[in-house]
Amino acid sequence: MSVNTAQLVDLEVIAKCIPPGAKVLDVGCDNGDLLELLETTKNVDGRGVEISQRGVNKCVARGLSVIQGDADKDLVFYSDKGFDFVILSQTLQATRDPKAVLDHLLRIGEHAIVSFPNFGHWRVRLSLFFKGRMPVTKDLPYSWYDTPNIHFCTIRDFIGLCDEVGAKVERATALDGNGQKIGFSMPWWFWNFFGQQAVFLLKR
Repeated sequence: MSVNTAQLVDLEVIAKCIPPGAKVLDVGCDNGDLLELLETTKNVDGRGVEISQRGVNKCVARGLSVIQGDADKDLVFYSDKGFDFVILSQTLQATRDPKAVLDHLLRIGEHAIVSFPNFGHWRVRLSLFFKGRMPVTKDLPYSWYDTPNIHFCTIRDFIGLCDEVGAKVERATALDGNGQKIGFSMPWWFWNFFGQQAVFLLKR
């Protein structure tokens, strides 16, 4: 269910959150880049769920264990704490019910890892302010009328959602346009203004 065709700069950040040999479920795994990275470098027991048949076919061709499924409909069939880590990379904004999806991630995994583009980034704000139009950027590459993204959020929005579902933020990383980390000691508003993407490691 991955919706961003730009190169995902968050893969290494996600991989560093996962210990060797972990049991991992990648929800919205697209063509399997992250799963392959984790299996190659961390020897994880990896599984994937992808909504597009084309993505599933690509994953299977790479030797990955991936099935077709919809994050909004099919996570209910997974048992509680069946995985060490459940990952939702660059997919939250394309789900119909992000709160329910996040709740399932925290139920299914001992930990959940969520990454998403930050709609509060200063370039997005300037585009709206000066042009009065929905922005098109590297991380948000679609026009408003053909985007699969239906729930844009900011870093601060996501923190609020974590509070609502009772998720504890164990680690968080904001990335700038070059994929470089923004200092951890910076306040949330700073991340919200300068971070183009964010990666959160959560537990409940």
